[in-house]
Amino acid sequence: MAVKKRYVVLDALRGFALAGIILANFPEFSLWTFAGSASWSPLDRVVRALQYFFIDGKFYTLFSLLFGISFSIQLDNADQQTRTFYRRMSVLFLIGLLHLLFLWSGDILMLYAAMGMLLPLLHRLPTRRLLTAAGILLALPVLSDAFFPHLADPLENAYWGLCDRYGITEDNFGTWLRDIDGYGDMNRFLRMGAVERMWEFVSSHRYFKVLGLFLLGSCIGRHKIYADLNAHRKLLRSVLTAGFALGLPVSLLYTHLSIAGGPTVLRDISYLLSVYPMGLAYAAGFCLLFERRPESALWKKLAATGRMACTNYLSQSIFGILIFYGIGLGLGAGVDLLTTELIALGVYTFQVFFSGIWLKHFRYGPVEWVWRMITYGKRLPMKQDRA
Repeated sequence: MAVKKRYVVLDALRGFALAGIILANFPEFSLWTFAGSASWSPLDRVVRALQYFFIDGKFYTLFSLLFGISFSIQLDNADQQTRTFYRRMSVLFLIGLLHLLFLWSGDILMLYAAMGMLLPLLHRLPTRRLLTAAGILLALPVLSDAFFPHLADPLENAYWGLCDRYGITEDNFGTWLRDIDGYGDMNRFLRMGAVERMWEFVSSHRYFKVLGLFLLGSCIGRHKIYADLNAHRKLLRSVLTAGFALGLPVSLLYTHLSIAGGPTVLRDISYLLSVYPMGLAYAAGFCLLFERRPESALWKKLAATGRMACTNYLSQSIFGILIFYGIGLGLGAGVDLLTTELIALGVYTFQVFFSGIWLKHFRYGPVEWVWRMITYGKRLPMKQDRA
């Protein structure tokens, strides 16, 4: 029973994280993010504040932790097959690169793969050293912004150079993808966006954050906390209590600084002391709820969504393009933030039900199937065995 619960809780938590991911990303797909705060309605301001307070960074933290746990499990199951792990990361990097260049400039999979390639070098470190390294990495953005504030300037200059080349200006940036006539225009924007994404990775020190969360996830995976939630109930309650006790009040400051602006280092500190504690509290609270009713149909639905996490993550981009960009329905830059988030929840709900139906007939999600086949270099059966 423990083995079954272990995988269900991880998959269900991953499915839950995808809900937050789409709520965080769809304001960019709808182009609402680029409209500027001067155009926000009072309702927009309320919804934006709630988004920063409850969502921004928290579900990305969950998603990154879960990748770290998964990578740890893979390394434990392949003690003498590190090459297989590197092949898996290489395929993930390629998937992320294609996503970045051809669908959406906000891809995270490429960075996950790059940071994942460092894990075999660190996986065998003692737990205390792993936790110390994770803490240092998560805190490094504060120090980097304090002492190296212009680290990303070359990428910023390259980004503005591409904008000039393609005729993308501050005036048409927020409507470019809505007004495009075909995919060629969209791809020009994506090429510029790929450079912007690299600028964001460096300016926000995302590589430190991702690797730090991967190491924390590796510690969780090493001690198999998910395998026996009942035995770790006291730890989970402590994480839940401490995470919210610290994260909730500091998240008020983080929300204020994100909307009103403020010193970069202060915002970094508020991010550190609110986003990670609340993300961990979400994970702990979810696990405690799961332990109370592990056979609930809700967990099974979320687990199906989580088993197809890569497929669902990528398909969220496709839905965003078809709904908001000019090559689709062209609703971008024309809906408020609340409507955007309601559309996001509608897409996510569809994914939950679709994932359940799909996995009744097939063993893997489409992207997961291709990922595994390229990794192992052979064709794998896709359809479920008939009973």
